[in-house]
Amino acid sequence: MKQRDDMTFPFEEYERRLRELRERMQYRRLDAVVITDPENLMYLTDYQTTGYSFFQALVVPLESEPFMITRRMEESNVHERTWVENTRPYPDTGDAIQMLVESLREFGLASKSVGYERNSYFFPAYHQDSIHTTFTRGQLLDCFGIVEQGRIRKSAYEIDVMQKAAHAAEAGMKVGFDRCAPGVTENEIGAAISNAMFCAGGEPPAVMPYVTSGPRSMIGHATWEGRTVQPGEHVFLEVGGCFRRYHAALMRTVLLSEMTESMQKAQDRMKLALSEVKKLIRPGLTVSDADNFIRKIIMENDVGATLITRSGYSIGIAFPPSWDEGYILSLKQADSSILEEGMTIHLIPWMWGVDGDKTVGLSDTIYITEAGCESFFTLDEDFVCKPGTGSPSQTVETKTPLSFQTDKTPTSQHKKSKNQTNEKTEKKTDDPEEK
Repeated sequence: MKQRDDMTFPFEEYERRLRELRERMQYRRLDAVVITDPENLMYLTDYQTTGYSFFQALVVPLESEPFMITRRMEESNVHERTWVENTRPYPDTGDAIQMLVESLREFGLASKSVGYERNSYFFPAYHQDSIHTTFTRGQLLDCFGIVEQGRIRKSAYEIDVMQKAAHAAEAGMKVGFDRCAPGVTENEIGAAISNAMFCAGGEPPAVMPYVTSGPRSMIGHATWEGRTVQPGEHVFLEVGGCFRRYHAALMRTVLLSEMTESMQKAQDRMKLALSEVKKLIRPGLTVSDADNFIRKIIMENDVGATLITRSGYSIGIAFPPSWDEGYILSLKQADSSILEEGMTIHLIPWMWGVDGDKTVGLSDTIYITEAGCESFFTLDEDFVCKPGTGSPSQTVETKTPLSFQTDKTPTSQHKKSKNQTNEKTEKKTDDPEEK
């Protein structure tokens, strides 16, 4: 390991992570592991790139020095960002898996028991087929989740970085509140949120902010598409701040009207679910108990809404296409996984279908302490009401996104104008005085 002091965390933090990974490897009788998930590479080494669609891997032997396989273009990220000293890059015309297998032989692992992340998005089936047909002397074993066992509990260093992500998210959300108004497009709201996050020190998140207004709020995981917000509507916002690839997220709701009875009831249900579950959460609680507690409160409503998803998920390191660690841990029914100190959870007691045609949201990202939990955020949980911005009976002109604006001049008119221009040019050129 190359000792350095310019990584996201102190060098000893990476030493601890590597040491604990090797302890899990030893317990599972693995001589080496091949790590391909971008979040796991970041966690272990501080390596990151947007070029993770190309195969890349960190090979961690039980005893000798780790090494990385990357596309040649990405090799600079290893040297500039990480403690890893040994690299084996492949060219764009090369075979990544051939390079991996040759490197395993080079470092004395050809006949060993090697773990690999079988369920990684970034170790596709055709690559796995290739390594199984070429790595024939050793044994390949699925070790998916072996790094995540360490990632699931955040250290004090990680909590501090997530506080910075939360600061960016909160800054963006506040500006989003201000930007919501009739006549404004969802794009403009999303742009304002993003700008505020980045100006507050945030970095590009795994998912850009979710911004949906009126009936579009009922579309799952939709975000801005140029729709113009109308008077009297509501706007659903979900923002994930990012710092050094760590995320913290929150949902809020804006009403461009006075508070209505059904919206008041929805707000109160979600606030109650959040406050009560945060009193309940502590190390030792099962995720299903937490989910059932939230779900019971949300489902006891008379405004036609439901909680159609899990009620929370682990959050931390993330690359596109998602900011959550829900595949590691989610608050859902019939799951006996235990909450532990250091876990970070995005609690999402949102409500889908208020009055049959509205989705509203209120959420919080928390970290579990020895005695309970704490929030990363300080932002008020109430719906933001902006009366006086127009009544539901009014409409405002829909703005057409620039990419969809077209010149309505008929083709024949274009030709006529062009010919007239040419005639004028010719006449001007033929005038002796003009020459």
